[in-house]
Amino acid sequence: MKIQTLTFKKLTLVFITIIAAQMNGCATTTKDSVSGVNRSQFMLIPASQVVSMSGQAYTQTLQDSTKKNTLNTDKVQLARVRGISNRLIAQVGIFRPDAVQWKWEVNVDKSDQVNAYCMPGGKIMVLTGLIDQLHATDDELGAVIGHEIAHALREHGRERMSTALVQQVGIQGLIAMATGSGAAAQLGVKAAEMGSQLFFALPNSRLQENEADKIGLELSARAGFNPDAAVTLWQKMNKLGGAKPNEFFSTHPSNENRIADLSALVPKVRPLYEAAKAGRTK
Repeated sequence: MKIQTLTFKKLTLVFITIIAAQMNGCATTTKDSVSGVNRSQFMLIPASQVVSMSGQAYTQTLQDSTKKNTLNTDKVQLARVRGISNRLIAQVGIFRPDAVQWKWEVNVDKSDQVNAYCMPGGKIMVLTGLIDQLHATDDELGAVIGHEIAHALREHGRERMSTALVQQVGIQGLIAMATGSGAAAQLGVKAAEMGSQLFFALPNSRLQENEADKIGLELSARAGFNPDAAVTLWQKMNKLGGAKPNEFFSTHPSNENRIADLSALVPKVRPLYEAAKAGRTK
């Protein structure tokens, strides 16, 4: 009877934990806007843990690139990328006011890889292959960097980690969290280990990519970058990917449906672009 009672109490605590996690963890990370992204997200892992982990990884990347003498080697190119990025960063408050206070950082690494990313907390890296191989215009760079910033604003990495953690630890892990047993500390370590592996090894879901496309397009339009460039960017990506698969496609699937979706959204954000363009010319 005591064993049954204990088991019942544990299961009760587990259900309470699950319900509390869902209530506290389910929310949209960004404000609703023209792009129409307002999906509720499951966030179990604290944002501070994800930002800390990502910051450490970014710092290590900078150190490694410095040793290889590949970090920010072209000052003109660096100034260009930072100028484009700063215009985008100036608009992030539209989607989430707290992002204005993030410790944003923008760097360029010399590499043949066609890639760019924005880590949680606003750490941006652009690889020179993205610029050189695509012969990217400022508008196209605005589109791709805006897309990456959108991933950070929506905290897609944290969302993936939270879902995977629940799938991995299962009922025993939730019991440990609920009962406060010694395994709870190990669960925190497990979350950090899994989060790191998941963030850097696995791609965003198609839903997350679609959200980043939408918010990224709106963000770039608000920053005064021609939204048509998002379409030409992915057309270039398709041609490059067909001839030679590259790192960018391992996390950023490109296809005709994506281009069609972006083309359909362009008319909705064009007024934002026109307004931003008019404001800059005054």
